[in-house]
Amino acid sequence: MAEQLKTRYQEQIVPKLKELFGYQNIHQVPKLVKITVNRGLGEASQNAKALESSVKEIATITGQKPVVTRAKKAIAGFKIREGMPVGVMVTLRSERMYSFLNRLINLALPRIRDFRGISPKSFDGRGNYTLGIREQLIFPEVEYDSIDQIRGMDISIITTAKTDEEGRALLKEMGMPFRDN
Repeated sequence: MAEQLKTRYQEQIVPKLKELFGYQNIHQVPKLVKITVNRGLGEASQNAKALESSVKEIATITGQKPVVTRAKKAIAGFKIREGMPVGVMVTLRSERMYSFLNRLINLALPRIRDFRGISPKSFDGRGNYTLGIREQLIFPEVEYDSIDQIRGMDISIITTAKTDEEGRALLKEMGMPFRDN
């Protein structure tokens, strides 16, 4: 499946974007660099089991073992000391990235209740897109019985696009279901 998206990118999307934006060189065409999946865990500092289950879930969803992110400094109001675990994240590149994006677009997003498309406004100004997901159950790999609590995650898609318009065109061609505003 991942190969399908990659070959479609090389054979159909690159020529289309080249024509659309008038690129002279194939290296000017925006491409995916990486996808990061991040989950902040407020309660992980007190609850080691939450951290453990999150690591397992993210590994199941992405196919890669996540890194535990730790607090850089102490925040008394949140009862966090320096070095405490505050989240998990994973960076996907090449084959795993294409495979994850394919599953996200074709399997996970359509399973969201009342789904009408994702917001086209979540670009950062440099062609990168970030998407927040409220529950991990939209991924078919996650079994309902195996989860202890519904948690969301942030998915950032990093591209080489210079502008939001180029990034949006790239993701739209890859099949991202943007809603019309």
